[in-house]
Amino acid sequence: MDYLWTFLVGGGICVIGQLLMDGTKLTAPRILVLLVVTGALLTGFGLYQPLVKLAGSGATVPLPGFGYALAKGAIDAASKEGLMGALTGGIKDTAAGITAAIVFGYIVALCFNPKSIR
Repeated sequence: MDYLWTFLVGGGICVIGQLLMDGTKLTAPRILVLLVVTGALLTGFGLYQPLVKLAGSGATVPLPGFGYALAKGAIDAASKEGLMGALTGGIKDTAAGITAAIVFGYIVALCFNPKSIR
């Protein structure tokens, strides 16, 4: 049952992103920001944590999950360290994921030769 919920929630988030790309004139970067900010706002209002509990990686891997991780880190650190924690907590909690994206992106860039589209 866990796999089903993971698939349904993760797939639903992807469907929302695809509908936004197909049905609006929003560019991909704007949709990315919209999904991350939505995840952060839902976390701030306490609505994303139940979704994470239900769907696991189906809710934490897509883009709103990054907003969730940023907001959760900031909220947790703010309760322990105050204002400085609010400013640094999100970065501390997402640093490993950001580093992995940069490292693997660099490795892929070394392995493949991009071609321009004309």
